[in-house]
Amino acid sequence: MTTAGKSHPLAIGGLITLTLIWSYSWIAMKQVTHYIGAFDFTALRCSFGALLLFIVLLLRGRGMRPTPFGYTLAIALLQTCGMVGLSQWALVSGGAGKVAILSYTMPFWVVIMAAIFLGERMRRLQYFAIAVAAAGLLLVLQPWQLNFASMQSALLAILSGISWGASAIVAKRMYTRHPNIDLLALTAWQMLYAVLATALAWSLWLFVLRNLPASIASLSTLAVPVCGVLFSWWLLGEEPGVVEGCGIVLIVVALAIVSLKKRVSQVQSVRKAPPCEN
Repeated sequence: MTTAGKSHPLAIGGLITLTLIWSYSWIAMKQVTHYIGAFDFTALRCSFGALLLFIVLLLRGRGMRPTPFGYTLAIALLQTCGMVGLSQWALVSGGAGKVAILSYTMPFWVVIMAAIFLGERMRRLQYFAIAVAAAGLLLVLQPWQLNFASMQSALLAILSGISWGASAIVAKRMYTRHPNIDLLALTAWQMLYAVLATALAWSLWLFVLRNLPASIASLSTLAVPVCGVLFSWWLLGEEPGVVEGCGIVLIVVALAIVSLKKRVSQVQSVRKAPPCEN
């Protein structure tokens, strides 16, 4: 039986696919700001995504019944409007790599909110991983070198991360009360309610959240901004300096710590499991 506290192979695969999709999407999102306004693009992007999902729902023949209104609306406002809209706005004046990194401060907010609202207990090694990742993000941001434009972009990106973190908590609580909810329908309806990120990516994210602990899923997605920085370096010429490079290394180290902690926990769970009775 699949639970949020156990490893799920499909969820891990979804997380890897999601990392590749979202990493490169920051490059496309940055380039499109030269041709269209941030909110205009966000509206078009999510509207077409929602339309595609409703077509898929119709073809599946499972009906198009709306998901729980309160939870769906909250996810729409926090995840689609908040995260997508604010991050796209931040890209107008900020580099793709830095905006990606700052938007993905989301795991820090998720860990705090998960402890408060979901009762997910934090271990000592996880606290250490968060501290290492925070130091890495600080080096990438380099607040001592920010001007007004970059500071505005940074603030919008951080608010994007906070909004996304809050939506993750809402989604986890909804899954607890409505465990059989249709993920495709949820993604379609929340994008429709927002009317303002792609259909596949958000479906994958909600699936990952459903099958992995919120803290593990969120911390693991720090790989996305790291890849985003590398993509922006390669494709846009946004070369990270020595300090920023050190920050990226620290984030990777933090990811390795989180991964190690998860693997150790899985081994301990197997050893403690009672033998099967014939």
